[in-house]
Amino acid sequence: MLSVTEMLPLRDQNPTSTPPHVTRAIIIINVIVFLLTWLPIFSSSEEIIPDYVLNYGMIPAFIMQGQRLYTVFTSMFLHGGIAHIAGNMLYLHIFGDNVEDAFGHKKYLAFYLICGIVAAFTHILATILTPTDLNIPTLGASGAISGVLGAYLVMYPRARILTLVFYFWITIIAVPAIILLGFWFIFQLLEGYLTLAFEVSSGTAYWAHIGGFVAGMALAPILKKAKKKTVGTYRI
Repeated sequence: MLSVTEMLPLRDQNPTSTPPHVTRAIIIINVIVFLLTWLPIFSSSEEIIPDYVLNYGMIPAFIMQGQRLYTVFTSMFLHGGIAHIAGNMLYLHIFGDNVEDAFGHKKYLAFYLICGIVAAFTHILATILTPTDLNIPTLGASGAISGVLGAYLVMYPRARILTLVFYFWITIIAVPAIILLGFWFIFQLLEGYLTLAFEVSSGTAYWAHIGGFVAGMALAPILKKAKKKTVGTYRI
């Protein structure tokens, strides 16, 4: 789950010029897959770890041996619970439309998948230092969505994000993206460092978030569509 406990983004104040078809499609696919995993054929209340997690979640030990490479992709569309998918899809809904608008639909889809792949392999590299995680399945769209957050931060640092804040009292404030997403990334770095420093296993793949976010920041300037300049009545 992507959200930081004290802050929950609700929506941004950053209009787009094109409908976010790809973002919507990704959200719909994730929700459909999540609902399917509740069917008895895929999951049973008697299972400690459901079969779909073992079969389609990414297990670092297998990837390092060149096996079950397809799980790098399938794991991006699996979630472990309602809170997990709700948090991820909320972030994708808020930030994905602007990034898709800036890249174009095709490049955005490629960008999303690339960030997910980078996130997956960053997590795998981190497991080398925390061997207990090598055989633990990883699932969720958060690595790819972290790439979306990184791109959004680069392109729209001053965009205002209406955010529900839980701190002594509950209120809604407009927070600049550079503060909200910057705070989020620092939190991931801190937690990721602690997991490596103390060689402890965590229920959250912080290094996948970090890898995806950095990939998004790096790719944003490359993929962003050039703005057309107008001179008189001509476009160049």
